[in-house]
Amino acid sequence: QVQLVESGGGLVQAGGSLRLSCAASGRTFSSYAMGWFRQAPGKEREFVAAISWSGGNTYYADSVKGRFSISRDNTKNTVYLQMNNMKSKDTAVYSCGLIDGTPLPTQWAQAELYFYWGQGTQVTVSS
Repeated sequence: QVQLVESGGGLVQAGGSLRLSCAASGRTFSSYAMGWFRQAPGKEREFVAAISWSGGNTYYADSVKGRFSISRDNTKNTVYLQMNNMKSKDTAVYSCGLIDGTPLPTQWAQAELYFYWGQGTQVTVSS
């Protein structure tokens, strides 16, 4: 059993920054690649970013590339999402998940590969 708990969401002005955290417990966290997705009201869940178990490989959605950065600290069982130069279109509930197996990084955008999810944290960007 795995528990994922996101934190760090909130209200930020356009152009501002937030850092989200996803704390994991219950399994060997460092064995799994992990990712962030987001879902805005009335929209489909959207891939944001993912990172390999070691942190050596990362993968980003085009919509956030150059603005967001994913990282992890396996000693703290935590993955982070640093969000800079935020835009109103970034407003959504952000959730983290564990990737099952060892898919290629280009497959990390596929939500069906994730087998545990957190409850999510709300991020609101005001214009």
